This record gives sequence, structure tokens and C-alpha cells, in this order.
Amino acid sequence: MKHRRIGLLSLCVATALFCLAQPAAAGRPLTFDDLISFGRVSDPQVSPDGRWVAYVVDRYEKATNARRSSLWLAALDTGENRQLTRGEQRDFRPRWSPDSQTLAFLSNRSGTWQIWTIRIDGGEASLLRALPVDVTDVLWSRDGRWLAFTADVYPDCPDLECTKKRDEEKEKSKVKAQLYDRLMVRHWNVWNDGKRSHVFVLPADGKGEPRDLTPGDASVPPFLGGAHEFDVSPDGRELAFARNVDKNEALSTNSDVWNVPTDGGEAKRITTSPAWDGSPRYSPDGRWIAYRAMARAGFEADRTRLVLYERATGQMRELTPAFDNSVGDFIWAPDSSRIYFAADVEGFTAIYQVTVPDGALNAVVKKGTNTAPAITHDGKTLVFLRQRMNQPAEVFRASVETGEARQLSRVNDARLAELEMSPGESFSVRGAKGAEVQSWLLKPPGFDAAKKYPVVVLIHGGPQGTWGDEFHYRWNAQMFAAPGYVVVMPNPRGSPGWGQKFVDEISGDWGGKVYADIMKVVDYVETLPFVDRARLCAGGGSYGGYMANWILGHTARFRCLFSHAGVYNLTSEYGATEELWFPEWEFRGTPWTNRKLYERWSPDMFVRNFRTPTLVIHGQLDYRVPVEQGLELFTALQRQGVPSKLLYFPDEAHWILKPQNSELWYKTVHAWLAEHLKP
Repeated sequence: MKHRRIGLLSLCVATALFCLAQPAAAGRPLTFDDLISFGRVSDPQVSPDGRWVAYVVDRYEKATNARRSSLWLAALDTGENRQLTRGEQRDFRPRWSPDSQTLAFLSNRSGTWQIWTIRIDGGEASLLRALPVDVTDVLWSRDGRWLAFTADVYPDCPDLECTKKRDEEKEKSKVKAQLYDRLMVRHWNVWNDGKRSHVFVLPADGKGEPRDLTPGDASVPPFLGGAHEFDVSPDGRELAFARNVDKNEALSTNSDVWNVPTDGGEAKRITTSPAWDGSPRYSPDGRWIAYRAMARAGFEADRTRLVLYERATGQMRELTPAFDNSVGDFIWAPDSSRIYFAADVEGFTAIYQVTVPDGALNAVVKKGTNTAPAITHDGKTLVFLRQRMNQPAEVFRASVETGEARQLSRVNDARLAELEMSPGESFSVRGAKGAEVQSWLLKPPGFDAAKKYPVVVLIHGGPQGTWGDEFHYRWNAQMFAAPGYVVVMPNPRGSPGWGQKFVDEISGDWGGKVYADIMKVVDYVETLPFVDRARLCAGGGSYGGYMANWILGHTARFRCLFSHAGVYNLTSEYGATEELWFPEWEFRGTPWTNRKLYERWSPDMFVRNFRTPTLVIHGQLDYRVPVEQGLELFTALQRQGVPSKLLYFPDEAHWILKPQNSELWYKTVHAWLAEHLKP
């Protein structure tokens, strides 16, 4: 887990290390066509007998803006891989039957999202049952009796047919208006249509009627959480799930863990903390429910702890009290003695082991970004996704004893063999108040230490996000390096992985210590002998866009800036965004109760200082940072006479996801950099 640390006294040593000439490589630089052609590997699932790993490969087609997904199998003993499903449809979320012979999965091959099954020994996929609504998640119970699934339904509907009928009536109606009487009228990129996500159970043979186990005016999973917010007990008799029942969801990060009999009945609330609790997982022996928990209500980036709930006694015990970073995806060991979890630490994502009796903790898998852990039935082998800055995600396996990893899937090997992509290099400097700030540096293809290169500084979003050793598709560092730029990716205040205090120090201080941290990183980078300090550009998305806007009003050291979905006016942003707990935590109240703090850190208050050419990018369907933020910024730049351009996407939200739109995004940013970073 150690990256190279660089203090103020050892900058000369670090510089010497950076100056080492790289061996020449025969590959070519990454292009957008390469990027969009990679198979995107996800969701590894180990069969109960430990012989197979099922995983998903997503592929995008630029010409049609289409996306297709297929299921693959890898044999754990031989490493052989084979494609299980084919076609132009999307097949995903594979889940094993207890006998390891069949996979249940979700597919849109029938025109709607339904549960399908396929035997791994051959044959065609079969529709389990045509349900009246789209299915959004599926889980096969360990006893084999149930398939649990989620679907969006109207909470006052008695059955799925009612939801279908109401949707059809809405579609036929010429009136599309909606009337709201409380907040969270829209979220991310959709308006609230009155539906809730509920968990249903259906007999595994598809016969019988689906039973709604989480009725009422609340969603499972809640807004804060992921797809894995429910689990079925080993004996199949109980469902555990996370749900937020607070009436004002726009102000609440609260969710609690509940359980309910799978035969139906009243749900019981297990946790009562006003902060976030979620991701419940039954231990294989049925004794425990492990879940993740935060301590502070209203704060979505609090340290996520691992907690055990003993079902017989109701007692709870935190399992990771000494771990000062957040627990991510986790799994139980088959003998219920240990839990393995992923966690961001110092710019990497490692897989840790914690023992249930005493909470003893150690890192098992360390290199790169390792996520989505699974484990074999004998408890000896971990299966997970691994990616690096120069390697898209693939399925790996590792011994739980040694951590020695071996690649299982090789979806992208042929394409990678054609390319030259440098590895990310980790370095650290002293930031504001002497804190250590880690960053990544990526050299361009064909790097020559004797030459001088322009620099692109990428600023991550969140703001409680992290640049890790990962192959990011939306902010791909290799794509920025490919034209011949040195790429620098700082992890300033607010970045998880260096303890919760480091995360907390951005709240209420958006343009303070974090800005100083970034400038200290840039100060150091300018001393490197292969860097042309006169040719610097910086930018980012979301909070990274905010920081570009903040830089715009506070320094002229950059030749250009680019701001994607960046917050510009904190007061107007508050009135138009959806998750109000976020600004109220970050700025200690509302604009009318703490106006001074909103104005102190709002880029629009410094518009008279704007001088740097800036590219503004925004999507119409972005409800997290509404499009008006980009329009206000562009208007200010134009009225100040600052060279600027606006790239507007009427059919995109916070992220640019359609392949042709994504290509235009990269082309426009590359053209902007080329215009302003030329010698």
C-alpha cells in the first residue's frame, strides 16, 4: 500500500526519480476508438461449488450509440474463459443457483427488463416469467426457494398489474403535468413519478404470485446506497434490507436496516441511528447480520464502519473501530469467522480481512484498484476486479494467505497489446498546514526526459472523491496524456483514503485548504525538468468544475481552464439541486441562515478577476448541478471579455454517457488544450 512519499526535503530525490528515461515502447497512443472498444468487465460472481466465476462484459457501439452486455464464465482451475450469452441485448446481474448449474440474470431481450435463467452446460436462456413491470435487481436465495427482485411500483397499488395499468394510462394521457407537495421532485436525471422501489420474492420456479416484502411510501434501496441493499437469510426465511422512511428525503441521509419474514408480515427495524446504515449481509451460519454504518446524520461522506448485529440477542458491535477509512463492498468468509472488504487507502483500493472474534485487521490484496470481492466455498481464494491506470478492469483471483494475484479474464488483451500507456506514478508533497497530499503523475506515450512537456491538471469531483490507480472511462488520464501532455491528478483535502480528518477538512472550506493543496502540487510539478511551467491547464467535473471556477477568480497561472458541470453560484445552486443535505452540511446551513459562508466560497463573487480562457461544459438533464450553473458562468465570461466556449449537451446529465457525445467531449477538450498549450 505504500506509495513513494516526497517531503519538502526530498524533492530533489523525487525529481531525479522522475527524470529517469523510460524504455521505448512499440505501441501507439490511446485513441477514443480504442477507449470505446474496450470490453468493460464487472460483477464477478463465484459459483457455490467454487468452480466458476460468472461476470459481465459491456460493449459500446459508437456508430449507433448502442450498448450491449453479455455473460461470461471463467473456470477457476484452468483459467479458461467462454462467452455464455450473445446478441445485441443487455444481459447483466448474474446470480447463481445453489447447485451451481444455473444462472439467473436480468435482460431486456424480450423488450422489457425481466428475469431470465440459463444453464451453464449449454442451451438457450429461458424467461422465468413475464412480469408486468421492469425488474431492476435479482438475488437467488441460498436455500434455493426464492428469487428476490426489485421493481419500481406505485406504493398504493396492490399488485404489479396495477402499476402497469397506471403507467399505460399516463402514457395515453395528453396531460403530462405533475403536482408535488414535498421535496425531492427530481433526482440526478429524472423527475419523481410517484413510484418507489420495492423488494419482492417469487418462487424460484417462477410459479405463484410475487410477494411485496417492503410495501409503503419508501424505497429499497434508498437514494443513498447501491444495488446491494438487501439480502436473504441462509435458511430463506428472512429478508434484510435498508430503507429510509424519513418524510423529507431531500434533507435526510438516514436509512436503517430492517428485516421481514419472506412469507410476509411486519418488518422490524434493526437500527435506529439518525445517520446512514445499509448493505446488510447475513453470515453463512445465520448468526450475524453485518452492515455498514455512518455516525453523523446529514453527512454523506462520513467514515463508513463495519458493524455486526447478532440476531439471537440483538447486540451490536463495531468491527472496525481502529480503521480510519471507509469500508466498501464486503463479503463473509464461508465459515463466518472473517469478513473481507474493499477500502480506498492512500490512492489505492485494497482488500482487507477482519476477523470476527477480535477485529484483527490486515490487508490481503494491495496493488492497484481492487473492488467487488467474492470468495470460493473453501475460503481459500478471493475473486475480484482489478484495474490500473494503464489497464481496464479484469477479473483476478488471489490466495487469502499470500495475496498473490493472477489474472482470470483477458477481455482486452489484444487491444492493449497495440497501445503504449504509461503507469501512474504516485508522489506526495506538503500541502496546506503541512499536510501530506498524494497525487498521480502520468507521462505521455513516447516520453523523452530531455524534452519539455505541457501539463494538464485534473481535479476530481465529490468533493469527497479520490483519484486512484484506475482506468476511468469518463475522465481517462491516458486520453489526456495521449496528445503529448504530462497529466497530474492531485488528491487534496476531502479525498478519502488518508483518514476521516482529511476528508472532513474540506467541509465549510471549499476554496481554502483544498485550493492551497492543489497549488502546492502544481508548485512542485513546475520544478520537474521535463515540465514546461509556462504551459499549464487545469479542469475537472462537478466539484472539479467548481475548483476550476474558483481558480478562475484566484490565479492567472494557468493558460486555460475547463469546467464540466461545475458549481458557479452557490446560492442559486442550493435552490435548484435535489439532495439538500449536501449543501446544508458543506456550508453549515441554508443561504438565508449562513449567507456569509455561501458567498465566501462562491466563484461568482470573484467574477471581476476572471482572465483565463475557459471552456464550459454542461448537460441539460443534470439535476445535481443544474445547467443554469454553466450558463451563468459562460455569461459572466463573455461579458468580461474572457475567451470562452460553451459545449452544451441537450440529451446528457451529470455525466456524458452516449458514445458519440463522449467522443465530441474528448475532441472538444483536446482542441481546447491544443489551442492554449501550443508552444
